[in-house]
Amino acid sequence: MKVQLERLDQDFLFEVANTNGHRVLLDNKSKTTGAVKGISPMELLLMGLAGCSSIDIVAILRKQKIELDDIQVDVEGFRPEGAVPALFQTIEVAVRLEGNCSPEKALRAVKLSFDKYCSVSKTLEPTAQIKYTVELNGAIIPQN
Repeated sequence: MKVQLERLDQDFLFEVANTNGHRVLLDNKSKTTGAVKGISPMELLLMGLAGCSSIDIVAILRKQKIELDDIQVDVEGFRPEGAVPALFQTIEVAVRLEGNCSPEKALRAVKLSFDKYCSVSKTLEPTAQIKYTVELNGAIIPQN
């Protein structure tokens, strides 16, 4: 796995690309002048968590012949103000699934992702407590 970063201006705007040519703009969201034109690196980390877990959840359910109609994931990270480095201490994830799936299988797929398969989750785990809720077809699934 390899990425390449290029500076686009004399400020904090960068473009990072992978070997397939897919690109993301990065910027410093805490800068005091000029418009923020990209994603902050820490936001990108949260996006990676959402993407990694979503890929896992879809794959786990597909192995059981369950096709979701939709999956949406909201991720919010909390860091101590003024700390350097400001690592995420807590990350809250809301997973919303739509489709013909039992609550038990939906919850199990999400649990397997965060507890076993999601590399981003496991990378963040030593420094951040990751909490998640699971909603299926508009109803929150209680966790034991």
